[in-house]
Amino acid sequence: VVVLYFARSAELAGVRTESISVPQQITALQLWEEIVRRHSRLTAIQDQVVFAVRQEYVLLGDQLLVLHSGDEVAIIPPISGG
Repeated sequence: VVVLYFARSAELAGVRTESISVPQQITALQLWEEIVRRHSRLTAIQDQVVFAVRQEYVLLGDQLLVLHSGDEVAIIPPISGG
């Protein structure tokens, strides 16, 4: 999958985009944990971040994601000022 980092998440990860290999079926929280293994500084925003998977918002939790090659997963950090 292609991971897109925005705003604070890009600053913490040090990249704006990268491709990673993960199981086709994975929970949102497991996916987050895999991303944090690559970029440990992201733990600073874990309680505030949400994903957008195929442009649909997903909270970090036990929701099962079914991912396909080339899917985009955006890391959406808290946005200040609304």
